[in-house]
Amino acid sequence: MGLSLTIAVFSSFIVFSILLVFIKNKWKGLIAIAAILVNSLISSWLAIRAITGSIFTTHLFAGPVFGDIAIRIDALSGWFILMINFAVITGILYGSRYMKTFEKRTSDITLHYICYILNHLAMIAIFCVQHALAFLCAWELMALSSFMLVIFEHGKIGTLKAGINYFIQSHISVLFLTIAFIWVSSKTGSYDFKAIGGYAAGLKPALGFLLFLCFFTGFAIKAGFVPFHTWLPRAHAAGPSHVSGIMSGVVIKLGIYGILRILLLIKVDDLLVGYTILILSAISGLYGVMLAIIQHNLKKLLAYHSIENIGIIGLGIGLGCIGLGLNNPLLSFVGFAGALIHTINHSLYKPLLFYSAGTVYQATHTQDIDQLGGIIRKMPHTAGLFLTGALGICGLPPLNGFISEFLIFTGLLIGIATGPASAGILLATILFSMALIGGLAMLCFTKAFGIIFLGTPRHEDHVPAGEAGWFRLFPQYLIVLPMLLIGIFPGIFIRLITPAISLFTGPGQSPAISAEVVGTMQTIGLSGAGFLLLCVLIFLAKKRITSGKSPKISPTWACGYSAPTPRLQYTGSSFVRTYRKLISPLLMMNKSEGNISEVFPRPIHSHTNPYDKLEAGLIDAPVRFLRKFMNLFDFLQNGSEQAYILYGVVFIIAVVSIPVIISAVIYLIGI
Repeated sequence: MGLSLTIAVFSSFIVFSILLVFIKNKWKGLIAIAAILVNSLISSWLAIRAITGSIFTTHLFAGPVFGDIAIRIDALSGWFILMINFAVITGILYGSRYMKTFEKRTSDITLHYICYILNHLAMIAIFCVQHALAFLCAWELMALSSFMLVIFEHGKIGTLKAGINYFIQSHISVLFLTIAFIWVSSKTGSYDFKAIGGYAAGLKPALGFLLFLCFFTGFAIKAGFVPFHTWLPRAHAAGPSHVSGIMSGVVIKLGIYGILRILLLIKVDDLLVGYTILILSAISGLYGVMLAIIQHNLKKLLAYHSIENIGIIGLGIGLGCIGLGLNNPLLSFVGFAGALIHTINHSLYKPLLFYSAGTVYQATHTQDIDQLGGIIRKMPHTAGLFLTGALGICGLPPLNGFISEFLIFTGLLIGIATGPASAGILLATILFSMALIGGLAMLCFTKAFGIIFLGTPRHEDHVPAGEAGWFRLFPQYLIVLPMLLIGIFPGIFIRLITPAISLFTGPGQSPAISAEVVGTMQTIGLSGAGFLLLCVLIFLAKKRITSGKSPKISPTWACGYSAPTPRLQYTGSSFVRTYRKLISPLLMMNKSEGNISEVFPRPIHSHTNPYDKLEAGLIDAPVRFLRKFMNLFDFLQNGSEQAYILYGVVFIIAVVSIPVIISAVIYLIGI
């Protein structure tokens, strides 16, 4: 069965790739949609079986080098497969319309769709394969296809730089994973993931934790935890919007899956692991949202919120590990449930936000927040969808973000109430951090929605002609449905995800101990849904009452100013000026402004350019040092043919003589 499914998947990929090469551009999007649907149906069938208790296990023989490749789909793999399938389907539905703008670029469009399908297959393979070499091959395919998707607009220098930055850091992730896999396989002689657990069980605690850190670092780079996050804002802002949505919604979740899988395999000190992940996650969440607030580029703003949400997911994982260490079943269940539900939630509202941002970009031809304004009048559906995503990411009921954040808050309170005093102090600090993250997220999206969609247009060149077509809006409304279902009926989804949680907490405990928590969320969700329904009824009643009257449109009141201008409105910088000044020591803000010392000054422009301090210290400084060091050898490249011939002679002499010298030294030492 496993072999036949593998052959079916690869055969479909080859067939659809050939069709994409030879078919006309206007049909390429439909072919890509068909390919994604076929692969999703096959993998979703196996995933649903795994979630309902029928774990899929098989072995494929792949020659003397790889040997038997173990393929296992358990409840954890199943949920991640279903998550990426839904996100990738909405992504290709949206992207097939988004890419219509580039239809004249035949070869680029073809390669783009092939890489999109390949990226989907590689992600599915990562969730299924439990063989070190095959896993690394799937990971490499995922990284390479993601790189090609990011650099679609490779004519732009900034896009190419962002893609290369992502590709290099992806391979740093591969380096750590390779070291960890080689470590285990060299001691066990096996590439099967089960060998990792068996080997780690016999290690000393310090070595076991070191092995865990090696795996964790490799996966944390992909997930975007601080300080491994510097590739993420650049790559997400550079790619097409449907690619950004997939990168943020599911590609970075591969790192979360890897961390969860390693936690199942490597049993080390749960408290130490939990506190480590908890602290790193709190820093990631705060740092991500703090930088998101000061961004002017809309897609970069959304990208930094991915770092924030990865931090929130990490908080849930950390709490789950602490619950295991304290032998507290309720804490461990709530922690892992919060992490897994938030993983799903983020895969919904973040693509929705990126798709809305892409719709705005193609209508206005800018991602600069300060160049926009008043778009809600021309694009009411897009404004409503962006607002829905914003409410979801801010954790407000009755949308899905509230459920996962409520679970994590509950876990923090349980840990404070039942844990030791030392743990209580740390968890209270994390609780404050979590509340601060939520408040700052609301500030950020109030700024983004207000500046972009409300007020009046700030620049006449960036006024949209009208709303996007239905084919582009449909996948966005498709995302809203599960967002509402999770927010209103959380109990259903928590029961469905319980088998995955039980892999960490143990079977038999979870449904009983979670009943009170689920009941509270259910009540809040239904209350929020009732309030939402009341608002809709009031709106419909108002619309019916005023249907016979012609609307009267007048400009917004300009505080009595007789010559109103769009420049009187808040900009993104002025909206958060107080916040920016308050935390200025933690930020890196470059500001340029004109000279206003003249008696009759000319028009001046003030511009702020935010930058990541960690990127400046961890990436830019070492690169500058490397360039300075390499410049010391510029004299070698002097243009002299005689010198280049001499270099070759010296190299040959060195290659021949150095081994001889080393052998002689070894011989003499031996004597």
